[in-house]
Amino acid sequence: MTPAGAIAPPAWMTEPATRRVIDALGATGQPARFVGGAVRDAVLGRKVTDIDVATPLPPEDAARALAAAGIKVVPTGIDHGTITAVTATRHVEITTLRHDVETDGRHARVAFTDDWAADAARRDFTINALFADVDGTLYDPTGQGLDDLRAARVRFIGDPAQRVAEDYLRVLRFFRFHASYGAGPPDATALAACAAASSRLDTLSAERVWAELKRLLGTRDPAPMIDLMAAHGILPHVLPTPADVACLARLSALEPATPPAPLRRLAALVRTADAVEPTAQRLRLSKAESARLAGILLAASTIDQPACRLVRRVGRAAALDAVWLAEARGLPRDGAAAQRTKIADWVEQKLPVTGDDLLSLGVLPGRLVGELLGRLAAWWEESDCTADRAACLKKLKQLARAPAPHAKRGRS
Repeated sequence: MTPAGAIAPPAWMTEPATRRVIDALGATGQPARFVGGAVRDAVLGRKVTDIDVATPLPPEDAARALAAAGIKVVPTGIDHGTITAVTATRHVEITTLRHDVETDGRHARVAFTDDWAADAARRDFTINALFADVDGTLYDPTGQGLDDLRAARVRFIGDPAQRVAEDYLRVLRFFRFHASYGAGPPDATALAACAAASSRLDTLSAERVWAELKRLLGTRDPAPMIDLMAAHGILPHVLPTPADVACLARLSALEPATPPAPLRRLAALVRTADAVEPTAQRLRLSKAESARLAGILLAASTIDQPACRLVRRVGRAAALDAVWLAEARGLPRDGAAAQRTKIADWVEQKLPVTGDDLLSLGVLPGRLVGELLGRLAAWWEESDCTADRAACLKKLKQLARAPAPHAKRGRS
């Protein structure tokens, strides 16, 4: 390949762990180059966390070369040419150059090659088909990647419809990459290809769809792309209920400059607690994710409750998320800030009395014990959980003496 430019090698390119891997592969006489996202982000001066390397070596030969250099090898995807080099400080994913033999929109059958241009041609976007040597020399086999990257253009390599048909997840990846790297209106031909293939998202595994949607929701401002997906009939193939994109836009504008919380943003789109179950099923959310989503929506709908009640019922993290969501829905800024402070500062504690205290008052074991403790907990939470044991015992005696709320009055 002919060099297309150069950058000053960032620290991750020249650190000892990375150099060990590159040198071990290079000792075979075959080149090993950084590829894809790491190169793209290095050109832009962005932080790089995941390092991918490409080599013409078949995966078995690459594994032997690494093992000979004392580097641990994990066969993470050896059938598709991928292994992972594990050092004390860095994991590096190494993939043999390849080209697609057959694709069905979900999976690809590949053949290994020594042709760098062929490997680049099977990738999705021009900005993801860049290679770099360890000294920072850049290669751009499509001849468009560097220009597109610097112009903030996200374009498929070659025919967008063909690229999408190779893997329908690229529909969502297009919107995520435009949210992360694009500026101005999205590429029209790419947008048309994504819209035309949107129904094929229904054929993908829910886990893949959620993983990609989560990454889109984790971009700085996902609302414009989510809105565009809705306008082109794509979003209904991702979410099972109508989405509140306007609320997401307000939430994104309000949130602090910290890593975004995708589940909080999903809650803004989902609207109501009734939509949690179908959303969880469509995206195959984990139990923890489903509970967090439900907690955010529940707390947001009762955000004026005492802070301790919110925390006790949905957890501190979901309660804080709920305040941001409630603010996006119209809760005044001062009230939201005050509630966030109360939630953050509340020291978790248990109800100061137990069922044993009720038994000592002569209440018989059974359902009534739980009912009385529940009523006491509700009273305690109204005080923002500040009432001490003495006050709780006094209230408990009053509750124990009072007739149960559902008790029937006798005839006079």
